[in-house]
Order: sequence, then structure tokens, then C-alpha cells
Amino acid sequence: MSEKSPVTHDLTQLFEKIKEVRMAMLTTTDEHGSLHSRPMATIKPGEDQALYFLTDSESAKVYEIKKDSQVNLSYSDPSSNVYASVSGKANAYRDEAKIAELWSEPMRGWFPKGKDDPHITILKVNIEKAEYWDSPSSLLVQAYAYVRAVVTGERSKDDDVNQHAQVQPK
Repeated sequence: MSEKSPVTHDLTQLFEKIKEVRMAMLTTTDEHGSLHSRPMATIKPGEDQALYFLTDSESAKVYEIKKDSQVNLSYSDPSSNVYASVSGKANAYRDEAKIAELWSEPMRGWFPKGKDDPHITILKVNIEKAEYWDSPSSLLVQAYAYVRAVVTGERSKDDDVNQHAQVQPK
């Protein structure tokens, strides 16, 4: 494997990797200082290069973020071998215009009163750093990596069959 993964300041490739991964695991720090993770549906990356979610204003995550805004989002799609980890600062707030922009009808399962539900809160994660891995799932590509390793006696390099990068927005 490569000793050092490439670093980019462009979030485009990260957003491209996670756009089909609907669920992320959001990790916050609870009142006892322990890590607390739960699944969250990513709505979409914003033009401001942040990630947006809708949540209930009375949820534990809102309380935890107000105490410590540092969070992590983990994305995983084993079927396509895409994985990402995003670290950043979260902010929970209410903005009716932004809620209307982010709203889609399937969210009614969590907010039966619709986009006007007074408990809907926006959770915005400003990305500080991220990392992604994308390994091809094709058996042909995996076979290539195996044969190359057997023939050369060296393990496959990340850039042979994988995409891996660190993302550090400016």
C-alpha cells in the first residue's frame, strides 16, 4: 500500500463517492464523554460544501452537538466498496426557508406534520477533513490485484486498484 495517500482540497470527488450512500453514521459525544453513533439520512451536500440533515429539535444529538460540535460521519456501501469518513463541526438550527429547500415527502415518516413541523431542525456539518476509499468490486480487478501480488511478491498498491484520498477543504 502507498505510504501516503493523496491530499486534495476539492470536495467534489468525496461528494461524488457518497451521493448514492443514503445513510451515514453520525457520531457525537454524549454527556458522559462517550461516543454516541446513530444512522442519519444525508439529504445533499450544500453549495457551501457542507452536509445537511433534518432532525428533531428534541433529539439527543441536538443536545450533544450544542455541548460539543465536533462530529464524525461514516459512510459505507459494501456492495460498491465505497467508504468515507468525514470530520467536522456541526450546527443545529431552524431556518424555515432552508427546511423547505431540503424537504422531500418521504421525510413525513419522521415528521408527520410535514415541512411545517415545529420540531424540524437543520443539522449542518461543516467539513474540516475527510477521507474516502473506493475499491472496485469487479472480480476481474480483484483478480488482477491478486495475480500481480503473486507474480511480483509485493502487495498491491492503493493506486493499482483503489482510489484513496484525504480531503482537507480550504
